Amino acid sequence: MSLNIVVLAKQVPDTRNVGKDAMTPEGTVNRSALPAIFNPEDLNALEQALILKDKNPGTKITLLTMGPPRAAEIVREGLYRGADGGVVLTDRALGGADTLATSYAISAAIRKIKDFDIIIGGRQAIDGDTAQVGPQVAEKLGLPQVTYAEEVDVKDGKAIVKRRLENGVETVESPLPLVVTVNGTAAACRPRNAKMIQKYKYAVSPSEKAKLEEGRAKVIESRPYLNIKEWSAADVEADPQQIGLTGSPTKVKGIVNVVFQAKESKQIEGKDAAGLEDLIKELITNHTIG
Repeated sequence: MSLNIVVLAKQVPDTRNVGKDAMTPEGTVNRSALPAIFNPEDLNALEQALILKDKNPGTKITLLTMGPPRAAEIVREGLYRGADGGVVLTDRALGGADTLATSYAISAAIRKIKDFDIIIGGRQAIDGDTAQVGPQVAEKLGLPQVTYAEEVDVKDGKAIVKRRLENGVETVESPLPLVVTVNGTAAACRPRNAKMIQKYKYAVSPSEKAKLEEGRAKVIESRPYLNIKEWSAADVEADPQQIGLTGSPTKVKGIVNVVFQAKESKQIEGKDAAGLEDLIKELITNHTIG
């Protein structure tokens, strides 16, 4: 059977390679100091969608990402690997959203997409590590959810999902439609396809197209597959009171930037138990441990 799959993906700062400039003086992530990448576990989710597409001819994969206009790069990366299209949900009003406001906006966009059988996303994003958005989207849409997935299949109109748990693997059967969040231990995403790169390398969103010279913009307009959709909060009929900072009950009180340097060491003052205890207290105080 053919499927309509929505893959939730996020453009994130590469927090795996942080340095002293990773945080601003205000305690927020210095995104300009870190390269923007495709969230790793969202790539695992995309691969599960592509596997389903391989098994079910006629399947359509739509990427949905929320962020600034430059997040259209995430859609292009998906197109290069085999996705069929994508949407960038972007609006200044969406800025500063916590997981509650983010999941609300994403669920509003999914309602606008309407036709879907499976929503797949990564377990969590590396810039937040909350693992909350996927389950919250499922709750807001009133859909069943399966988390910690490593393999996703569809048979006889039902999803069969293998979950990686702490003490083993669990197989779950669920009716469609449903939301699935995928672990980083699932199959790695396939590389870009050379033919797809040639086909979609000029794909742009309306924000990007506005910056192009007129001739090139007209060429892109004449080829619908090169036009990446871009929706605002108004386009998805989002309640202004439930998005962005206004709709975010979670506030960040403070962030501590801990950077470990190579060959950093600390000598214990004295060799008795008291010296060791003082060292442990110091390490806890400066957030090295604990």
